[in-house]
Amino acid sequence: MPPQLALAALARGVSAVRGSPRYGHSLCGNSVDLLIGLTVSPKLAAVRDSSRSRATETMRGLTETNLKMLAGVRSFERGRGYLDAVSGVEVGDGWITASVHGTERYEVELSLEGAGGLSGACDCPYGREGNFCKHLVALGLTVLARSESLTRQRKAARDRAQHLEAWLTALSKDELLAVMREQLGEDRKLRHRLELRAASDRGDLAAVGARVRELLDVGSLAQYGYVEYADARAYADQAGQAVSAIGALTGSGRAADAVVLAREAMNLLAQAAESVDDSDGWLGQVGADLADAHLDACRAARPDPGELAGWLIGHVLGEADDGFTDIDPLDYEDVLGAAGMAALRKLAIEAWQGNRRGWAEKDLMERLAKKGGDVDAVIAVHAADLAPDGHTHLVIARELDLARRPGDALNWAERGVREAGDLAAVDTALVDHLCDRYTQAGRLADAVALRRDHFGARRTLLTYQQLRAAARAADCWSAEREGALALLRADAGRRQWRYGGPVLVDALLDDKDVDAAWQVVIETGAHDRQWLALADQARATRPADALGVYLRLAEPLTGQTGNAVYEQLVSLLLSIRDCHRRLGSPEELTAYVTALRTAHKRKRNLMRLMDEHGL
Repeated sequence: MPPQLALAALARGVSAVRGSPRYGHSLCGNSVDLLIGLTVSPKLAAVRDSSRSRATETMRGLTETNLKMLAGVRSFERGRGYLDAVSGVEVGDGWITASVHGTERYEVELSLEGAGGLSGACDCPYGREGNFCKHLVALGLTVLARSESLTRQRKAARDRAQHLEAWLTALSKDELLAVMREQLGEDRKLRHRLELRAASDRGDLAAVGARVRELLDVGSLAQYGYVEYADARAYADQAGQAVSAIGALTGSGRAADAVVLAREAMNLLAQAAESVDDSDGWLGQVGADLADAHLDACRAARPDPGELAGWLIGHVLGEADDGFTDIDPLDYEDVLGAAGMAALRKLAIEAWQGNRRGWAEKDLMERLAKKGGDVDAVIAVHAADLAPDGHTHLVIARELDLARRPGDALNWAERGVREAGDLAAVDTALVDHLCDRYTQAGRLADAVALRRDHFGARRTLLTYQQLRAAARAADCWSAEREGALALLRADAGRRQWRYGGPVLVDALLDDKDVDAAWQVVIETGAHDRQWLALADQARATRPADALGVYLRLAEPLTGQTGNAVYEQLVSLLLSIRDCHRRLGSPEELTAYVTALRTAHKRKRNLMRLMDEHGL
């Protein structure tokens, strides 16, 4: 075999292990990556593509400005604190890698000349979500501090890669294999990966299956039968190798075998997950990859539609639903075809009829009905389990509105209010929806009646405001207001209010009826919040009364400390000053402020705030 063909074989092996080569897409580059021992962690390689898709901006060059734009101010500032945690910096032609020690050691890589410019990948939890994290910032700032040597280091890396490529290309087949065998002898994990790939390529299902089961077994990493947090990433890494092997089976023409093995792997992963501390969600990504591998295998193998439909229903609705593989039967529509989708719907209906309140059954039925454009089926699913507060009626009404059936939608909304019985417990969104529909239809009296009933059941400032808006639209607020205030006066008289003060005061203040509100607070009392709002509204016309309120509210604050307290106190002092100006008594203000300063002169932040406001 010519050296180039041997290199191509090695390249295929690396492609299965790494996903994307660091040295570009040349065959020799892939071989170099393999022979130097895969210096970038497989976990980092696995997250690199997804991270770059979201963390890349259209910018060029490694600069502090670009790092801040990619990371955001918070991550950038936090990255400054990790400069001493960066180690093992390695500079390539278009990339820079290092380890950054945080909660644990993370592998990071900056790409300097990608398609979109500067980008990066890190295998920390935040980085795996596609974010440009603080560890990448730390690496970038570390490199910038040595920027005078960056050009030289990149050239040296390029020269090394070219020399290594030239050397590998010059090797004979036997010499190249000897180097490969030496590397395999020194790197057990690499040997296991290539053994698994070789078994996949030759279609040795027994060997692949045995290795997949071994990789999904937690035994090698479990202590007392449980994989601790510190080892969870290592387990996820080996589980990811099992998923890669299943994908390789599909690629080698053994898709039917891959389908069988993927299903077995799902069960094994679900069992293993019970014994793994997956706080960072590593197994969730493995499960998603396994679901993708199963779908790809099904598309290639084209299994029996009825059998596949049955398996999908069993997996999603049965005990096999492990929460990690996240199988969606609707993703298989192109594989199932018309016959398979019909079987899927039939099985889904049977499952739903057997458990009409099951969340998974309801969700699948609803999505199948929507996909088929059958709004009545969607309604039937919801109608089988109506919430007592009318929320489900609202969901149905909205579905009917979308289907351009406003009459039916209105009937369901009205039915929801009627069947809820107690308007104090009804979903307020349903009341809002129905009142909007009444208003749109010109049924203003009906909107007012519903708002009146709702206010009577839930006497709050919000329901008062809603009644006012509806009554003003119907030009009958004067009469409605009297009735509403009568209810609130009765509540205030019975002191049916707790910590927020009587709603009557809030309603009168919202109406800007200051004199009536003042009379109520004198008769029934009020919350300090309400006293302050009343004083603010009354200050222009009743400055003496407002001054008394401000002085009373300020007194307890003078004995407290803290910046938040000082800000409240200064705000009250400004209101006190305004009252004295209106009353023409500046000398009283001066005496008050002087006494306050003398008594609290050691509160430097308070003194500073008073100075800033000229007090």
